[in-house]
Amino acid sequence: MAERVGVYICHCGTNIARTVDVEAVARWAGEQPHVAVARDYKFMCSSLGQDLIEEDIRELGLTRVVVAACSPHMHEKTFRDTCQRAGLNPFFFEMANIREQDSWITDDREAATEKAKALVKGAIERVVHHQPLEPLPVQINPATLVVGGGIAGITAALELANAGYPVYLVEREPSIGGHMAQLDKTFPTLDCSACILTPKMVEVGQHPNITLLSYSEVEEVEGYIGNFTVTVRKKARYVNEELCTGCGICEEKCPKKVLDEVFEAGLGYRKAIYRPFPQAVPKYPVIDVENCIYFQRGKCKACQIFCPAGAIDFEQEDEILQIEVGNIILATGYDLFDPRRIPQYGYGRLANVFTSLEFERMVNAAGPTGGRIVLRDGVTEPQSVAIIHCVGSRDKNYNEYCSKVCCMYSLKFAHLVHERLPNAEVYNFYIDIRAPGKGYEEFYHRLLEEKTHFIRGRVAEVTDAARMPGEEGKLIVQVEDTLIGRQRRIPVDMVILSAGLEARHDSREVAQRFGLGCDFDGFFVERHPKLDPVATMTEGIFIAGACQGPKDIPESVAQGAAAAARVASLISQGTVLMEPVRAHIIEELCSGCRICNNLCPYNAIVYHEDRGVSEVVTALCQGCGTCVAACPSAAITGAHFTSEQVMFQIEGILWDVRSPDGREREPEMVMA
Repeated sequence: MAERVGVYICHCGTNIARTVDVEAVARWAGEQPHVAVARDYKFMCSSLGQDLIEEDIRELGLTRVVVAACSPHMHEKTFRDTCQRAGLNPFFFEMANIREQDSWITDDREAATEKAKALVKGAIERVVHHQPLEPLPVQINPATLVVGGGIAGITAALELANAGYPVYLVEREPSIGGHMAQLDKTFPTLDCSACILTPKMVEVGQHPNITLLSYSEVEEVEGYIGNFTVTVRKKARYVNEELCTGCGICEEKCPKKVLDEVFEAGLGYRKAIYRPFPQAVPKYPVIDVENCIYFQRGKCKACQIFCPAGAIDFEQEDEILQIEVGNIILATGYDLFDPRRIPQYGYGRLANVFTSLEFERMVNAAGPTGGRIVLRDGVTEPQSVAIIHCVGSRDKNYNEYCSKVCCMYSLKFAHLVHERLPNAEVYNFYIDIRAPGKGYEEFYHRLLEEKTHFIRGRVAEVTDAARMPGEEGKLIVQVEDTLIGRQRRIPVDMVILSAGLEARHDSREVAQRFGLGCDFDGFFVERHPKLDPVATMTEGIFIAGACQGPKDIPESVAQGAAAAARVASLISQGTVLMEPVRAHIIEELCSGCRICNNLCPYNAIVYHEDRGVSEVVTALCQGCGTCVAACPSAAITGAHFTSEQVMFQIEGILWDVRSPDGREREPEMVMA
């Protein structure tokens, strides 16, 4: 039976119609073989546009549908659902992208129209050879793994746990809390960071539905949506958690002091057995093996001798745990830009140049200085402070993107200096003030009223080279003030570098472990930046917080809750339908070369030694096509992307290398 194809060309407002003669493409498509009807419509994705397709399928007996519009990534599912509602197998649909691949890349209307015809012709030729496919049903394990114990991970874990679902929360540090636990106050309301975070941390530690695995790391992930098997290494604390009461005597009696370069940012000290901070969850300390006297010299054991509960165990070893979960949420956070990479700012060379994190710990009442703002000597209070914005952000030499939080926390720093050193002069050196959040602009105006000096311009360098009277012993900030159009030298006692946010240093390794992608900056790639910012291209794995891109606390909390909601919706369904676009190996043609095994990014291909052939684990396959392209024996086919379908599409695209009168013409006209 001859196929009856319906072709629908979308104007997409003016996105497509501005460049492509949509009506001409529709008229031309109606004249092609197999085509029963061809229409153009302003917005095909609208309910009226979808109704139009449904009516034609029922009334005209269409057996195939082609929509020429935007990216399939955007609306392929929309139109598949439309076909299914009309009783047509959803995989009898094909989409031609005449927006991103055509109208958006040229201003030549004639060339764009010709290319649109070629893309539509390719889609028509291909859809005729489509085969019916059925989604694969998968049972969903109600347990969820949350990786990362910062505010985004904590939010996601609590949302799911409060909904009654079991959660495993894995955190690589000895305590949950993330960067937020290091902060003094949060902008713009100046809430105490610990006061709003600590109750959440305690709730996580005590929640009956949450299994907290701190000081642990994910080593391996296998499986697919609904059925992941995750291997977690729970590192030895050398403290028996069942016996420890968290009394702190071991830490008090430990004779070894160590510079705390993590939580205290190098400004304070901790013991070789320690809790990162007083409100740590869990409350159990951990022994720093690299600095512990016993592990280095075989002597001491003061912590074990004085522990009243007998909880110190020097023989403890790492545990390897296997956990079964249905979904995974990654909330692994960010790293702070290292200002040493910008030598002209003097960090690490000039004593009184501080990073933003160092200043956060300095002004924290529980920090190494008890909240006092002092210079490196630990005594002298600065009378003038410079705060340099955008260190490592909005800079083509480092990171072009805006880190979104630097302007606001720089304003917060200025306020805290005014609050604690009323007579100090505060200078903010900025490119632009970006204050888009709720209450942020008002906070900026508050700082203007507090007489903060705002100087617009990128700082050229920070030096200690005094040239003029009054500059002795000062740091000199050299900057072009673009508001008055001249160079300025401003002597100050202290410089704070507002460092930007970067992707975690190991984000690419983590992405590979979980089968995700990273963008050029190292942040995890979402399924869609606007419509689906928490899902990833790997079904069942979601992202939340600053691992997806720079964001502030409210945005991280919202995204953590959003990821939890997506997971909860899957769990509540019990069974989900997986995309049937998967690869398949024809055993008779397989030579057992194992090239595909090594190339599969999802580890979805297994090799059978006894038969000497490979096999695709359908549930693990994501249909990327890597194995299909690489197989030298042509033994692998991809459902919905068979060689026959692809070749007919190519022939369709090249339909008009000759003009209607038979004369040769340049292919560039078509493919422009």
